[in-house]
Amino acid sequence: MTSEDLLDPLIGPGFKGFPHTAPAVRRSAIAACGWNVLAGDLPLPIALLKRAAVDHNVAWLQGQARRWGIDLAPHGKTTMSPQLFARQLAAGAWGMTFATVTQLGVGVAAGVRNALIANQVLGEGDLAAIQSLRREHAALRVVFLVDSPAQLALIEAWAEQQADSPPFEVLLELGLPGARTGCRTHVEAVALAERLHASPAVRLVGIECYEGLGAKGDATDLPYAASLMDRVDAIARHCHENGLFDSDEVLLSAGGSAIFDLVATRLTPALGRPVRGLLRSGCYVTHDHGSYKRFVNVVESRLGCALGESLRPALEVWAQVQSCPEPCLAILAVGRRDLSFDIELPMPIARAPRGATAASAVPASWKITALNDQHAHLRWDAADAALAPRVGERVGLGISHPCTTFDKWHWMPMVDADYRVVDAAIMVF
Repeated sequence: MTSEDLLDPLIGPGFKGFPHTAPAVRRSAIAACGWNVLAGDLPLPIALLKRAAVDHNVAWLQGQARRWGIDLAPHGKTTMSPQLFARQLAAGAWGMTFATVTQLGVGVAAGVRNALIANQVLGEGDLAAIQSLRREHAALRVVFLVDSPAQLALIEAWAEQQADSPPFEVLLELGLPGARTGCRTHVEAVALAERLHASPAVRLVGIECYEGLGAKGDATDLPYAASLMDRVDAIARHCHENGLFDSDEVLLSAGGSAIFDLVATRLTPALGRPVRGLLRSGCYVTHDHGSYKRFVNVVESRLGCALGESLRPALEVWAQVQSCPEPCLAILAVGRRDLSFDIELPMPIARAPRGATAASAVPASWKITALNDQHAHLRWDAADAALAPRVGERVGLGISHPCTTFDKWHWMPMVDADYRVVDAAIMVF
């Protein structure tokens, strides 16, 4: 897998959403094809990215991180798109975050040289793969999470069987009761930090947490985030004061796309040594029309931004109306195989009648009420009967939580304001 294979691959027939009779084309040549989504040049359904919104989002959060005095390590699992990784790195990201060693391999092949695996690594094959990547790429830095002596014991057992295995760089993870991974108490964290510092298999280089699972999008987020970051601060100070960190620079990392502002300002405490704060937001690159939009509206209020000044929805899925079998019901030819539904159902945001090359707004009563594998049920109020969609009309859908939409596509065209295809993002799984 070469860098060219990832950054400028061939896209062609067999890729969902690619023109049926068009020859395969390199991603870098796709703009020259002259395609327009609303002109019918690409078969529906199609998931697409609005270029202007993507560029705005990447620049806005990078600039905000700079103002906070921290760095970004965007979570690559959101898109698993080397083209979007490249945009994020070019804008100034310190590196990229991944969830698995397989994702890390894709990122490294695409040019990532600072990588954080925001997950526990403990399998022999995964540990071996990290060391192999480090040998192959001398400038590569990989840091992963440890949250228990049991995990550390597995790492040590593997390392003991290797002839010359350099120690792994690790972050101690702090967790929340009832949530996912991470040390639950200060006592557990201190004991683990001492074990990590004493182990020849690892080097303790910082502390990590994840705040997103407890976010509510209301006033309770402030004390919740403050309490979590107080714990991060306390264990970081303990490790510093007791000589448990094994690096000159300490990494402190948190991050999500819901209440990122409430943790960002707590990632660079004064410890008497350099501290690099790493924010791992992932969904910000495309944002959404649902859950994250509601969260970020509250973030904007806390930051004093105008509504919509920060992040903007960039991901849409367009589909045709294939049937209007009864009053106030239309069936769209798009479903669970094509778009996110893990948090909320998609929402109609635009329409384009057959033959139209411009999109317009939809009535407020339009709602997706159910999804099948490849069908969506669109309903509306009887009062809007005169504005009902017709068979053959195109409907644009907004998404709540973009990650699982990216999982369903091998590529997405990137379009301008008139839905002309100007680039593409390719997803690698």
